[in-house]
Amino acid sequence: MSIELKPIKREDIETVWKMQVEAFQVLLDKYQDYDMSPAAEPVDKVLARFEQPWTTYFFIMANGEKAGVIRVVDKKDGSRKRISPIWIMPEFRNRGYAQQAILAAEKIYGSGHWCLDTILQEKGNLHLYEKLGYHRTGRVDKINDKMDIVYYEKD
Repeated sequence: MSIELKPIKREDIETVWKMQVEAFQVLLDKYQDYDMSPAAEPVDKVLARFEQPWTTYFFIMANGEKAGVIRVVDKKDGSRKRISPIWIMPEFRNRGYAQQAILAAEKIYGSGHWCLDTILQEKGNLHLYEKLGYHRTGRVDKINDKMDIVYYEKD
């Protein structure tokens, strides 16, 4: 099954926030990263990002259902385009939707000059990004005793 990316409107932000909290809650519980976890963010932070002129949020639609969300940052100034965040709702995981969503975003914005970051300890995330041609930059930030953030680029 394939997905489609549907641009999110301002009136969808509360839905996006609720999905985000639910999707990232397991990681927040696991890593206790209350300062940076999307599950710990207030809705106004999501709204503030939505209102940035270089940000576009998309619902990842599968069979007419909201399977997840991807946010693309494209400042159109020569800097790298960025995926931050992307998530798939628990009931839609392990079906290839995240991979399809990233490929769809790359089709819209161009396949090169991207960056993203993820939790080093989440091996499934690392595998996904590496399979799609992203490579580690060498930068790793220690967040706490349980979690590190690793940075990726795709040229």
